Amino acid sequence: MKIEQFNFAGKKAIVRVDFNVPLDENGNITDDTRIRAALPTLKKILADGGAVIMMSHMGKPKGKVNPKLSLSQIVNKVSERLGVTVKFADDCANATEAAANLQMGEALLLENLRFYAEEEGKPVGIDKADPAFAEAKKEMKAKQIDFAKKLASYADVYVNDAFGTAHRRHASTAVIADYFDADSKMLGFLMEKEVTAIDNVLKNAQHPFTAIIGGSKVSSKLGVIKNLLDKVDNLIIGGGMGYTFIKAQGGHIGLSLHEDDLMPEALNVMAAAKEKGVNLSLSVATVAADKFDNNANRMVVPIDQIPDGWEGMDASEESLEVWKKIILESKTILWNGPVGVFEFENFAHGTGEIAKYVAQATQENGAYSLVGGGDSVAAVNKFGLADKVSYVSTGGGAMLEAIEGKVLPGVAAIKGE
Repeated sequence: MKIEQFNFAGKKAIVRVDFNVPLDENGNITDDTRIRAALPTLKKILADGGAVIMMSHMGKPKGKVNPKLSLSQIVNKVSERLGVTVKFADDCANATEAAANLQMGEALLLENLRFYAEEEGKPVGIDKADPAFAEAKKEMKAKQIDFAKKLASYADVYVNDAFGTAHRRHASTAVIADYFDADSKMLGFLMEKEVTAIDNVLKNAQHPFTAIIGGSKVSSKLGVIKNLLDKVDNLIIGGGMGYTFIKAQGGHIGLSLHEDDLMPEALNVMAAAKEKGVNLSLSVATVAADKFDNNANRMVVPIDQIPDGWEGMDASEESLEVWKKIILESKTILWNGPVGVFEFENFAHGTGEIAKYVAQATQENGAYSLVGGGDSVAAVNKFGLADKVSYVSTGGGAMLEAIEGKVLPGVAAIKGE
């Protein structure tokens, strides 16, 4: 079922949202982007004359009640954004009465789903190596089904609008969908946009297609890189992961971040790129520092000649010049991960420039650009460029797994794939 065609009049809809928002030490929300992202779906349900029950996780309470991770702290903000007074059920697994009493046009927020280990469906307090683990896992999976059934019992319709957890088969993101027929379950507007954006890049890309993959570790992005080699024309590898590639070729990288055990894989990626005709572009020169500190001494050196005691911390102008040319000539751009130590002001320049090039290619040359991953999104927001790129993904891990070519359980549970 498509949400835009569905009429929620007289129906209670349970919506899995991603309200895992950052809080300060006093429980105040520091960034409500995720709440705002869910509003189109929530408002459509209410405007149609339906009632909405929202469920989400916050943080990692590991199946235990933790007041610091209680969703009671966000009720007022959700009420303010949604324009109705949101009711609160302080126990997500015992909200039958609260759900039953909900009138059309009203909204209810359930307490943090992860206060129950059943949400994630993983046994708590037992080691994987323990002989009893298999039995505990089986028992927990049975409990997870009961938990999902309970959540499903509150409503007539299920909507999944939490892309941030779409790559997890949890009670509220996938298992619950089994208890609604095909016409009573659907993706929310945010999920639909995310899935469409990824399809635009992976299935319907205009060429030249450039992927910019940054971040600290090759290990976390290896699957993504391998899947992209069959799709892209240009692959820019920046940030900490680039030094593994440089060292693998015999370069001198000083104290730069790298993963020795992945050097053979790095060489395999380079050979595969060559074989497939992909232009693999590594940084040519780096802004090196004599310690991992914003106020460290800096100097620009060739990427394969970083002196002992120094480490590469940001892409240099020379590298940025090469990358700018590639990006501005692209028709499809995927960007995930910074090309320097973005959290240090003095080493954030490269990542900021990439954000500007991606925006320029989108605005001036009509490229389709998808940006995802915490630091990339932060860079785009920092320079006020979020509305200058085609789409900013809200789910880092889910986006990476989709780009890796994996089926997302949260999407499959609804589409029946």
